[in-house]
Amino acid sequence: MKITLAVIGKTEAGYVRQGIDDYVKRLQHYVPFGIRYVGDARGSRRMSRQQQCQAEGRALLATLEAGDHVVLLDERGTERTSVDFSQWMQRRMASGTKHLVFVVGGPYGFSPEVYDRAGEMISLSRMTLPHDLVRLVFVEQLYRAMTILRHEPYHHE
Repeated sequence: MKITLAVIGKTEAGYVRQGIDDYVKRLQHYVPFGIRYVGDARGSRRMSRQQQCQAEGRALLATLEAGDHVVLLDERGTERTSVDFSQWMQRRMASGTKHLVFVVGGPYGFSPEVYDRAGEMISLSRMTLPHDLVRLVFVEQLYRAMTILRHEPYHHE
């Protein structure tokens, strides 16, 4: 199974990029993983929130393929512990899913069309997190899930 993290815009903070790069490198030992950067909506400063959300949604949907299983990282999604997430990942890998795409939305979330396309939603926290940090927290949790599944000593209960 291939895993992709699709995000709107570039990661701005250098220290966050460095952390993400570290975990992406670690993840390569477990699963094919990559980050897909979808461009910000052009002219977004002149757009309403709804227009920006719609434009980002169209750009995001254009990158997806029919067989992709899409999971939105959304504060209204299902919350899981790290162990629960690792078990969810194991079930997803065993299900025959070929491409699992996790998505971080733009500053105003997702358009209705993106919600419609998603197979499910996962919440990393009920708190609002900066988009750059969501990316870092997610890749760390994905790495943690892989180490849990392999019974490696990264995660402590």
